[in-house]
Amino acid sequence: MPGASTPGHAASNALGASPMAHAPMPMSSPKAGAADAPVAGDAVAIKNFTFSPNTLKVKVGMTVTWTNQDTDAHTVTSAAPGGPLHSPALAPHATYSYRFTEPGTYAYLCTIHPFMTATVEVTR
Repeated sequence: MPGASTPGHAASNALGASPMAHAPMPMSSPKAGAADAPVAGDAVAIKNFTFSPNTLKVKVGMTVTWTNQDTDAHTVTSAAPGGPLHSPALAPHATYSYRFTEPGTYAYLCTIHPFMTATVEVTR
């Protein structure tokens, strides 16, 4: 029927092209494969509503800096009560740094978007 749309699909675009005219988006998870492997370094990017890398490996005494590369505010907050990570809401392009002085695994999240989680692994 002209002008009708099927359930779950928007009507055709302004140029009259079918919504299926574009290649489908891949359905794989952004956290699949090598992306899960721990990465050594001292920086975490906050972009596309994820912490990248998802697992960062550092040595005791290193300072890690998170940089918000999204257009929304995010936090870096320890997942466990009493944990050391407590950033304010980071505006776009803002940074937060923390120096890890004890070995351990530090799970953290964004309190604004709790589905955003990651880990810092600190070793001697």
